[in-house]
Parts: sequence; C-alpha cells; structure tokens
Amino acid sequence: MSSADALRLLLLSSLWGLSFIFMRVAAPEFGPLPLVLVRMGIGALLLLPLLLSLHYVRLIWQHKGPLLLLGVVNHVLPFSLLALATTRLEAGFTSLINATTPIFTALLGAAFFATPVQRQQYLGLALALLGVYVLSANRLDFGLGGDGWFIIAVLGATFCYGLAGNYSKTRLSHLPTRVLAAGSSAMSALVLLLPGVLLWPSEPISPLAWGNALALAMLSTTLAFLLYFGLLASAGATAASTVTFLVPVSALLWGYLLLDETLSLQVVTGMVVTLLGTAIATKLLRFKPRGALRTPHPPHE
Repeated sequence: MSSADALRLLLLSSLWGLSFIFMRVAAPEFGPLPLVLVRMGIGALLLLPLLLSLHYVRLIWQHKGPLLLLGVVNHVLPFSLLALATTRLEAGFTSLINATTPIFTALLGAAFFATPVQRQQYLGLALALLGVYVLSANRLDFGLGGDGWFIIAVLGATFCYGLAGNYSKTRLSHLPTRVLAAGSSAMSALVLLLPGVLLWPSEPISPLAWGNALALAMLSTTLAFLLYFGLLASAGATAASTVTFLVPVSALLWGYLLLDETLSLQVVTGMVVTLLGTAIATKLLRFKPRGALRTPHPPHE
C-alpha cells in the first residue's frame, strides 16, 4: 500500500467512524427513516455528476432492478437499523457490533453463494461472536427500556451488509464502481422518499441535528464512497477491507472525545476479541500448517 493509499485509508476510517457520532446526535430528532432519507438524498445528488455519460446512464437503466435491490439491502435497511440503534446505544459500542460485518459476509457466502470457508476461518467466526457476547452480555435485556432489541438491530444491519456484499460480488461485479455507488444511492433515495416524508418529525429540528445530518450525507456518505472506491481500485480489496478494523477504533475515539462516552475494560476486551476473530475470519491473519513452517532445500547436485 502506497503512502497515499494509507492516508486515504485513515481518512476513510475516520469518516466512517464519525458517521456513528453524526447518527447518535441527529437520529433522536429526525427519526431513523427521515435521517436516512437526508443521507441518501443528498448523497445521491452529490454522486450524480459521476454519471455524466450516456454509457453510465444506460447501464443504470439496464440494471435498475439489481441496483434497486442493492440499494435496499446495502443502504436503506442497514442505515435505518443503525440510525434506530444509535437513538439508544453509544456510538462506539454500535460501531463495534457493526464490525462483525465480515462474519455475516463469510457465513452467508458459504450458505447461499458457494463461497468456501476454510477451517481457520471457523475459529475466527467463533472468536468474533465471542467478542460480541463479551461486549453485550450484560445489555441483552429485551424488556421495556432494555438494549436488547437495539443490539439486534445492529446485528440485522451487519446481516444486510453481508448479504449485499455477496450479492454485489457475484451478480454486479461487472459494473463500474461509480454506477454501483451512484445508482444504488439514487435508488435508495427513491425508496425512502415517501416513508421519510410521511414520518418527518412535527417538531422543529435543531441546527445541531441538521449539521450532523448534512455532515453524515456529505462526509460519511459521498466523500467516503469516493475514497473507498478509489482505494479499492488503487490498493485492492484486501487493503480496502482493513477499514473494518479501523472504523471501530475511530468511532470509539470520536465518541470519547466528542460525546464523553466511556471506554470500559469490557468494551476494550470485547473490541480486541471481536477484531482478532474478524482478522482471522477474513484471512488477514493466517496460520501456517505445522509442516509448512520450514521447507527443506533440495540437496545440491
């Protein structure tokens, strides 16, 4: 990875980490669906200049059905679930649960998309799920006023991301990244238009909430999409996937600095276990077979 790609990766992780802060501040006033409508509507408008070519417009029209499905599964549902969760859960905590996205990607890939899973990846999956349990064991209260359903909402978002990742890879990988980003964003905005308007809050929204909603749309959506797809093209998928491990760290730091969220031993322990398991499951950490530790050299002739 070049120094420019490393800088792009750090900026991207910071922007996506901030998205949990923006949602935490804005979601209680907007409500989940109106906030996601603002996010995707402005994001789609800012991404449309990428499509100033009849070729790209034609591709979107030809693939409008799959792009609509991708927009719903990759944007509308997970963004709405995360916005709902942040009305109750801390930004850093939410981001740590969200870091299990590669786990659902691997499980769904193996179950429905014929993606093989190696033995060491099962260890990673188990470790990551253990990390989620360490994080949330004392908060899985499903009674009135409990956090349980909000934690389930975050896991639902990661499930959607895992489904969308496999679907995009197997069915839409032939499309240019700008078509995927701008096309799915525009479809998401159309889907959200009616429910977002109907559920628009009757009380005036504060300038602070508006500022966070606009930052969520412009920085953590539009700019982040451009950085991500640029990193994907320049450094490859493996390098781009490392953002998964940096976003929770970024969100925890921003939550501590901006929202006075606490960094307890339980949260730090859960983060380490979850990210270690995710690193093994995504094969960023590999174990060499016992017999492969040392390869004997052939004798000289």
